[in-house]
Amino acid sequence: MTTEEKNKSIKVDELKPAEGAVRRPKRVGRGISSGMGKTCDRGHRGEGQRAGISRKPGFEGGQMPAYRKVPKLKGFPLVNQIVYAEVNVSQLDKMEEDVVDIELLKEKGLFSRKYQELRVLGNGEISKKITVKARHFSRSAKEKIEAAGGKAEQA
Repeated sequence: MTTEEKNKSIKVDELKPAEGAVRRPKRVGRGISSGMGKTCDRGHRGEGQRAGISRKPGFEGGQMPAYRKVPKLKGFPLVNQIVYAEVNVSQLDKMEEDVVDIELLKEKGLFSRKYQELRVLGNGEISKKITVKARHFSRSAKEKIEAAGGKAEQA
């Protein structure tokens, strides 16, 4: 930019709106052939044909508006939610393997692929010495596994 361009002041008579910002007004009531003659593009009868009309946004002529038909969403889905497979100590007692983890339980067909981690709960009794690898143990489950001589490994 030159100094002349910097010093050039804006004049009021040179101001104009941005390109495409101003539209020509709709010319209504100028005869049938104009496409907006007779009813002036307002239609026949009804509230919208009268002068001074102002409806609420979303008003649909008295029928139930779409925004009231659609159910409200509460909260939002968790993107990285961990799906736990829950197993009780009594179920682990029936297993023949020495080491139990989520992969073994999936292979046996006890849980589907959608489960990502294992959670061990303390319902029932265990009499075997077994090593359990899980993401979470309830306090009673951990105590029962260790009392039977096994290990509760947090994975």
